[in-house]
Amino acid sequence: MKPVMNVDDAQGFAMQGGDGSKFAARVAPVGSVIGTGSLGAMYVVVAPGKRAFPFHNHLGNDEMFVILEGSGTYRLGDAEHPVRAGDICAAPRGGPDTAHQLINSGDGPLRYIGISTSNDPDVVEYPDSGKYAAMAVAPGPDFMNAHLKVVGRAGDSLDYWDGEL
Repeated sequence: MKPVMNVDDAQGFAMQGGDGSKFAARVAPVGSVIGTGSLGAMYVVVAPGKRAFPFHNHLGNDEMFVILEGSGTYRLGDAEHPVRAGDICAAPRGGPDTAHQLINSGDGPLRYIGISTSNDPDVVEYPDSGKYAAMAVAPGPDFMNAHLKVVGRAGDSLDYWDGEL
């Protein structure tokens, strides 16, 4: 593990969600690679017209995004904010009023660093689709490969005593 990493050397992986018409990005872990412990970081590259992640809010983790290149739209709650290289976006933990999403509405790549606390487990809400995800990452490597992950809708819940003798 090296304590310094250049984003040009970031070993990313392609992410594509749904049919690929809205969600597509290259995401590279940074925090775990350079050994930041309980501070998460990722390098994200999003093509024009795309988003890396659905509109969401975290109940257990704060995030912020540092725009390195390009321009886009930052959704936060009910508001939309234009962003460009040099901007820093806050995404505090909380309810749907803190839901957030970066959209590349520019002509070139949108490159940013996402930085977050790494409180585990976390619960994430997705206001656009009415879903939630509850996940415990440890001992998995990241949230996409969490040790325990449940994605559902609130109405799908079992009774607390279901199956108990």
